[in-house]
Amino acid sequence: MVRPRFLVAFTVTVALAQVGARIGAQAGPAQQPTTSTPPQPAQQATPDAGQQPTFRAGINFVRVDVIVTEKGEPVTDLTQADFEVREDGTPQAIEQFRLIKVDGNPRPGDPPPRQIRNRDDEEAEAARDDVRVIVIFLDDYHVRVGAAMSVKRPLIEFIQTQLRPTDMVAVMYPLTPVSGVEFTRNHASIISAVNNFEGRKFRYDPRNGFEQTYAQQPAEVVEQIRNQVVMGALRGIATRLGAVRDGRKSLIYVSEGLTAMLPPQLRTQNAELGIGGVRTGPMTGENNPREETARAFAQSDLYLWMREVTTAANRNNTSIYSLDPRGLATNEFGIDENVGPGQDRVSLQDTQNTLRVLSDDTDGKAVINRNDLVGGLAQVMRDSSFYYLIGYSSSGAPADGKFHEIKVNVKRRGIDVRARRGFWAATADDVLRARTPPPAVGGPPKALDAALASLATPVQSAQYLRTWLGTERGENGKTRVSLVWEPITGPANTRREQASRVSILAASASGDLIYRGRTTDPAALRLSFDAPPGPLELRLSVEAAGGGVLDNEVRKVTIPDLTSPQAAISTPRVFRARTARDVQALTQDGSAVPVTDRQFSRTERVLIRFYAYGAGTDMPSATAVLLNRTGARMADVPVAAATAGGTHQIDLGLASMPPGEYVVEITVVGASGEAKELVAIRVTS
Repeated sequence: MVRPRFLVAFTVTVALAQVGARIGAQAGPAQQPTTSTPPQPAQQATPDAGQQPTFRAGINFVRVDVIVTEKGEPVTDLTQADFEVREDGTPQAIEQFRLIKVDGNPRPGDPPPRQIRNRDDEEAEAARDDVRVIVIFLDDYHVRVGAAMSVKRPLIEFIQTQLRPTDMVAVMYPLTPVSGVEFTRNHASIISAVNNFEGRKFRYDPRNGFEQTYAQQPAEVVEQIRNQVVMGALRGIATRLGAVRDGRKSLIYVSEGLTAMLPPQLRTQNAELGIGGVRTGPMTGENNPREETARAFAQSDLYLWMREVTTAANRNNTSIYSLDPRGLATNEFGIDENVGPGQDRVSLQDTQNTLRVLSDDTDGKAVINRNDLVGGLAQVMRDSSFYYLIGYSSSGAPADGKFHEIKVNVKRRGIDVRARRGFWAATADDVLRARTPPPAVGGPPKALDAALASLATPVQSAQYLRTWLGTERGENGKTRVSLVWEPITGPANTRREQASRVSILAASASGDLIYRGRTTDPAALRLSFDAPPGPLELRLSVEAAGGGVLDNEVRKVTIPDLTSPQAAISTPRVFRARTARDVQALTQDGSAVPVTDRQFSRTERVLIRFYAYGAGTDMPSATAVLLNRTGARMADVPVAAATAGGTHQIDLGLASMPPGEYVVEITVVGASGEAKELVAIRVTS
């Protein structure tokens, strides 16, 4: 029986309202596009750099990428006079024109491409015309387990054979906050992210607290919510891409397409129980007029939502390349799902059509019904390498919220021209909002930036150790300094000399020796000493058995005074626990060695232990909250009394947290004031 459409819509609205607050709490400002102006590139990539090298923006200013080929080869000798642009049939005056030619390799004599370490690097590099910007969106909500496994090989082959040194690439999932998307030139890290891809299509077991809020809704409702989450993420990343550069950006959308409506056989009333609980025959719903009407309404609603995605992509010059991991697909449902052939065929066509619309309406390509996925992905790089960037001010200045057709013609014969079909104009309200200056908003606190920067510390292939420095109250007015290290495994198939000793030298700002120590076992992992408060220089050396320094690190730090009457916190120590037995052992072991790595999987638990200090016998109280990477509050974190190795302990489970970067903000409050410490962690899938 077909559910009344108004009832389905009401249920979806309620469920979205419930989860929206939770997702908003997670994302906070993270979903807002950056408004900073990217730095101008130091040098341009094309000989046409003198022709108006920057593109202005405005409510009625339209940018169009035009790809021109002749017999499959790019045409690069056209001038502005060769082009004609019409909007709704009316000729437009081309104000800005530029040929973009990129091959992804640094030019002879140029320094090696800059590594992307932070947002400043990202914006500076993305603004260059000789850089291609690509986002790989892994839509685990709409990819089956088997399809996710099979698509890894072509994606990895694409990364290994098509990407070049200057290309900037990022990987994201539907629940990845837009602010958490990080671009890199490290192809190995991108391959690692692809290898972790796991499809979850029609699998509704909740993986985090946000999904838990609607997990027991009907499967139809969960599918609607998943569609909304995915399209919200696509809109968000398109907007962010538009903020970092004017030129063409490519979004590779790996998905089997959006599902507008489930067949009766999959409409379980509690999605968390799975889709196998509906007892109905395969012919239920076949050739049923009510089913067909409901499907038409559902498809219409879906396309309205998709229009917002393509509008955002077009406004921000982002082309979507849909990649169907099923390859040459013959069916949407498996034989065990008991769906009739007619509904199966229509559902497959509907999902593929959503991919076609997203790509066709943004001047991308849909790689559908082909087993050569690598060949389809090669189109992304061809389109990003040779194109004309054209800009004009719309003579009609539409503010009606309607679609306006764009046609680009080239006067030369025998060539093929590709450009987006048009754009959805802003409404009068959109224009008013765009012309109203936004309220001043401060950036993330410096302490938060510093905490997150610890996650981005690069590990060089030549390094032998990863280190962590902690302080706690010592004796006789001094501070106890602990230096912890972990061995780093060298690159595969690379021979390097074995480390034998670790030496530490600590000196004050005036050059006085504070501590000199050496361990003959590099696996000892820790050395501790007392130091007076104030500036301190630490030198750590890794030595070979036969002499010589293999690795060294120099740190200049300020040792805090933890005996002052003000409330204070020792440096929080972070421990990794994989089992309940690990948790119990760590809780009882006050001398356990903390980890230096801050990357954890969702199957692990994080224990954080610290001392809280107050004046005299005052014992400050401790609280903690979980923040996202923009500093938005997500949840309270329970703090308990520690059994050993500290006064307080936090036991943080990660199973309900989506992959991303988080900060635990610890606050202690006593009679003598308060103190804070931030601990940043990265959660992987």
